[in-house]
Amino acid sequence: MILVAIFPQDSSSSFTLHSIGATAPILGYGALNALLFVTYNRTLALLSSPSSLDPLTAPTSFSKIWLAGATGGLASFVVSAPTELIKCRAQVATERGTSSWSIARDIWRKEGVRGLYFGGGITSVRDAVGYGFYFWSYEWTKQAWSSPDDSDRDAAMKVLLCGGLAGVVTWASIFPLDVIKTRVQTQTLHHESQMQCERSGLLQPNVSERPMNSIEIAKHAYRTEGAGAFFRGLGICSVRAFVVNAVQWAVYEWMMRVLQRP
Repeated sequence: MILVAIFPQDSSSSFTLHSIGATAPILGYGALNALLFVTYNRTLALLSSPSSLDPLTAPTSFSKIWLAGATGGLASFVVSAPTELIKCRAQVATERGTSSWSIARDIWRKEGVRGLYFGGGITSVRDAVGYGFYFWSYEWTKQAWSSPDDSDRDAAMKVLLCGGLAGVVTWASIFPLDVIKTRVQTQTLHHESQMQCERSGLLQPNVSERPMNSIEIAKHAYRTEGAGAFFRGLGICSVRAFVVNAVQWAVYEWMMRVLQRP
């Protein structure tokens, strides 16, 4: 009944439309998070005091936590750059039947590996800054609110809250970079596609013979749309980030406890 109300015309077609671009992140984000957390933990261990028997549990400065998170973000760029590129292009594709797989094949056939990392520079900056604040904000709120007297239920609720807030802080810190990254990766060089994109209101026109770089995209957005262009959609993105990251941190902390049991 609910699905019929939401998709009154053709529920299967509408569901497909709303899930376009989902394949790339579903397959990529598992590997991304594994690489992210492994790199973060190893970097934090290297930055921590070598005299500690367990560097990961020893008190660590928040600057080192930020640096370890940023290093993890740089490492995850290997996965996030092609994943984001394919996802973004799939979501703004106008041709019927376009999928993440068809876009990936087309990029590979025309440009090879290099094409999959188009926009990789701004993506790596976004990931480094974002994940630096991600781990920094989570550890800061966790240390500020945790107490040795917390029950298991209280501890679990605080992990959910800290994880959710970390997600919101992360997206607030990098949202302008993400807007620029998305526009860089989805700009098109073909006039026909440009006209379709302009009519849909999704992309900015680009009539030059080469794609615009991040700085040019940022200048164009500010000149034509003002500063608000860099924060449009932050509200709904923050809601999603709170829910997703609250669950992610809760699962991560639970798995770490399970794996560390003797």
